[in-house]
Amino acid sequence: KSGRNENGRKRGTPAENVVLWDCTVYHGHGGFVVGSEMSGGVRNVLVRNCEFLGTDVGIRFKSTRGRGGVVENIYLEDIRMKDIATDAIRFNLFYQQKFPGPEKSLEIPADPVTEETPRFQNISMKNIFCQGAKRAIFMQGLPEMPVRQVVFENIAISADSGITCILSDEVSFKNVTVLPQKGLAFGFYNGSNISLENVSNLGSKGRLIKLY
Repeated sequence: KSGRNENGRKRGTPAENVVLWDCTVYHGHGGFVVGSEMSGGVRNVLVRNCEFLGTDVGIRFKSTRGRGGVVENIYLEDIRMKDIATDAIRFNLFYQQKFPGPEKSLEIPADPVTEETPRFQNISMKNIFCQGAKRAIFMQGLPEMPVRQVVFENIAISADSGITCILSDEVSFKNVTVLPQKGLAFGFYNGSNISLENVSNLGSKGRLIKLY
């Protein structure tokens, strides 16, 4: 965290240059979380060799219109998760706001980009493994500011449902295996510059990827 809305932006001091390693989190409100109060920015964070066991979310990024701030240069490596109550990985820039659903994301009007617009960019996740979650990955950007420049590499997640990406840009999946119990492995809604290399669905039958 780095402050909320105007007070955080006015102070202008980011949470930065943080290294976390060899941590085990039990039943927490997220294993690793950035936001939602990140108006002063968060940058240069490395998380390595951690276990998240029974947390409500595994890896979580959250913000909303009005916060402002830039979250960037976040690196997660060698993360093991088990029995995650909701999403193994979640990005939500509509935190505490009503969202009409992924199919209607094109209907959401874009706000002007100002200092109140939060930005999440240049985030890398490598060697991430999760055994059991309600949903594998959920990404929800803003029409005026998608979640950008996110890399998923060497990922394996078993979950009730697969990956949903809404309003995202420059997102790459390399060596990613999803084991959903039902539905699509990958669903992309109103995204751009999505890269997939060696992705697979070892769960439910049907289509691997669907684009909207």
